Amino acid sequence: MRGGASMHMLLHLVLTFGAVHSFSVREIVPSGKRRRRQSKPCAKSPKRRSESSMLFSARPQQNEDIFAAVHRKEYEMQRLNAQHSTLSDPIRMAMGYSQEGVEKKRLAAALRRVHDDPYNIANPNAKNKTPEQLEKEERLLENGLAEATMRRGSFIVDIKRKSGMSYPGEQFARYDDASLVAEAMVRLGADVVFVNVDYHSYGGDIGELKSTVRAVRAINDEAAVVMKDVIVDEIQLGLAKDAGADGVLLMAGVLGPALENFMNLATIIGLEVIVECHTYNEIKVALEGLAQNIMVSNRDRVTGELVPDQAVKLAGMFPGSGGPIVTLAGGGVADTEQMKKLLAVGYDGVVVGKAVMGSARAPEFIKAVRDRTLLPAEFSQWGLDDVEFDVDGNIMPGPKKDVPGPDDDDAFL
Repeated sequence: MRGGASMHMLLHLVLTFGAVHSFSVREIVPSGKRRRRQSKPCAKSPKRRSESSMLFSARPQQNEDIFAAVHRKEYEMQRLNAQHSTLSDPIRMAMGYSQEGVEKKRLAAALRRVHDDPYNIANPNAKNKTPEQLEKEERLLENGLAEATMRRGSFIVDIKRKSGMSYPGEQFARYDDASLVAEAMVRLGADVVFVNVDYHSYGGDIGELKSTVRAVRAINDEAAVVMKDVIVDEIQLGLAKDAGADGVLLMAGVLGPALENFMNLATIIGLEVIVECHTYNEIKVALEGLAQNIMVSNRDRVTGELVPDQAVKLAGMFPGSGGPIVTLAGGGVADTEQMKKLLAVGYDGVVVGKAVMGSARAPEFIKAVRDRTLLPAEFSQWGLDDVEFDVDGNIMPGPKKDVPGPDDDDAFL
């Protein structure tokens, strides 16, 4: 059920999220010793920390920046490694065995939406192309435009109760389990769900990741589940694999030079990877490390600043349509017009979190991505940003926002 949602599903979605609540918390400034560190955080081997640092990590009510988050995660992973130290431990076994054979790349297929393309060879139910289609492809090939075909954008929902580093003291939604939200979103048409498992920063945990995997698999075998965490230790990849996740999100600004090692280990054990970047240099490192899925975030993890057009400015760093790299954009996406702009400049998908957490507009966001096709990325500079195409490639009457258009009577169903 990946099409438009019924009124029943919308009601289920609203009831699942519940009311949105916000509250203020007292901001605690970390110690001066911690603040003197101004360079970017980098994943490293856990080290013994002072008693004051341990106390700071144990206070869930405090706000924290990315530096404090990395220090806290290093301490947490030190304890977790001690708990899972035996070779027979399931987490260690998940990390220690390489993936045998060819595993289904559910994340890549979901981001490309191959199951919605009846002629895509990656689609298990692909149809044979007609002679007219083959002739058209031959002409495009002769003119060097073989990959310049209409694109399908993907919608990725970032499920979280809060975002302590981006919006300190604000709670987006209250729900019993992330699996309920993920199930509702996938039924509405979401292609990928991010499940945040860091309780301090996002209000989630690894148990919710496991329940989400089960819930999504029960209703849809095509949607992908990705574990999102402040990953600083290899054992976190083992946790994701043991939970059944399809992939993990790695933050280039956190891992630094260790990024490629984490990417390699994830691939070896059968996890797909999305690399989150914010700057030109981070994207360059991800590309040099042969990252296949790259997310450009408007949020600077180091400073916490939101740079609204950062993803738009960096869109030109990637190859054109149909290349080996899937490009995503996110960070502070607040309305459908922002999503359309990001897709128009060449991104393959958009990541939305806060805007659809506890909001009845979630169906509108999803339909704004899935119910239209996109021009090839090569045409992103042709001044056609305001021209929209339906799923069949026909020009739509015009941009739609907030109200249904004449061609879309059920925009909010």
